Amino acid sequence: MAKNGPVMDESRQVAFDSGAAEARRLFAALSEKTGDPPGITRIAYGDGERIAFELAAEAAQAWGAAIDHDPAGNQFITLPGSDRERCMLIGSHMDTVAHGGNFDGAAGVVLGLAVQAALVAEDRKPPFDLRVVCLRAEESCWFPHSYIGSKTALGRLDPTVLDDVRRSDSGRSLAEHMREEGFDPAAVSEGRCLIDAARVVAYLEPHIEQGPVLVSEDIPVGLVGAIRGSFRYRQARCLGQYAHSGATPSGMRHDAVVAAADLIVAVQALWAELESAGHDLAITFGQVGTDPAQHSFSKVAGEVGFCLDVRSQSEDTLGLVAGRIDTLAAEIGSRHGVRFDLGPISGSDPAPMSKAMLDMMERVAGRIGLATRTMTSGAGHDAATFAHAGIPSGMVFIRNDNGSHNPEEHMDMADFDRALALFLGLMDEPAEAWAAIASAEGT
Repeated sequence: MAKNGPVMDESRQVAFDSGAAEARRLFAALSEKTGDPPGITRIAYGDGERIAFELAAEAAQAWGAAIDHDPAGNQFITLPGSDRERCMLIGSHMDTVAHGGNFDGAAGVVLGLAVQAALVAEDRKPPFDLRVVCLRAEESCWFPHSYIGSKTALGRLDPTVLDDVRRSDSGRSLAEHMREEGFDPAAVSEGRCLIDAARVVAYLEPHIEQGPVLVSEDIPVGLVGAIRGSFRYRQARCLGQYAHSGATPSGMRHDAVVAAADLIVAVQALWAELESAGHDLAITFGQVGTDPAQHSFSKVAGEVGFCLDVRSQSEDTLGLVAGRIDTLAAEIGSRHGVRFDLGPISGSDPAPMSKAMLDMMERVAGRIGLATRTMTSGAGHDAATFAHAGIPSGMVFIRNDNGSHNPEEHMDMADFDRALALFLGLMDEPAEAWAAIASAEGT
């Protein structure tokens, strides 16, 4: 097997080049039109996301694909297949974090469009209708809820989420923003959508890797076996007592900073303990700070706010960690004379990807000489929602320097081309092989 592959028939090269060229054009247009130095900003239900959707639709109209929107504004771009009764989905989200990179999310949509462009150039139909799915609002930094786009696309969004507000700028609710963009939050609340899960053969989500594994191992493409679930405390607090920094002896203090630091160190030790015992786990204190309206150079801090993000592919591990954190918070709070209020909890369930889909991708990668490795996704993705809906789901990671959620994302286009070759190889698989995947998943 060639280390970096792929090996491609000469007859396919012209079609492949057409898809690859379309991808480069789209990435350049996205960068130009949604740039927000020092990076890219496409706010969920904002200007940048809307522009990205428009660019995707304009590209697909060139080869006659059908464009549809569901009540939440998710966009579906359909290329007819040999079998019109069922469909396969390729897609991802189009929003970014503030001043993020150009590839997180968008690479999945662009790759789906590149597959359509290549198939059209080759005058070849996919085995089933091929629908590129442009999803809304995956990044929970805009509205404090995971997978809004995929949940609305499947009619599975908790209607109360429509009342969540976009704190970053407008302070207005998700429902208001949907309505402003011309969509129908009342229909979303009723669970109306365009996807009939019984007709979906598979959902595939290409995505840049958001960590360093593929780069460190010099492997261009990763095949995802599972997506970690999580629980999150976004508004946790340690409540102590403000006091004079010079006049209050150590034994009489109720220092929220010291207690919060003690909890952080204890939870880090818990992580090390459980990881050494074989648990899959990642724990992050992403924000820690005193109240700027109250803190002072000469004060013992009476309050510290923090957020806590715990992830694992095991529900049992998540439950174990949640219980241990509660115990640690009570013990440390008692020792320091403070109280921990962890606040509301949010999160997502772990999601194994389709084993039959993974086997097919490994088989195709071997056939074209593409080096891959199987891996777990530490970050959450819309593919988790599709998997939980019983749809056979698979994810492909594309090697990416510098991680994600920052302006320095760097996906080498040669690696994108390798992923494109993998997806075109998947389109060569007979309808019977795809039907077998659906059968294996019980759909």
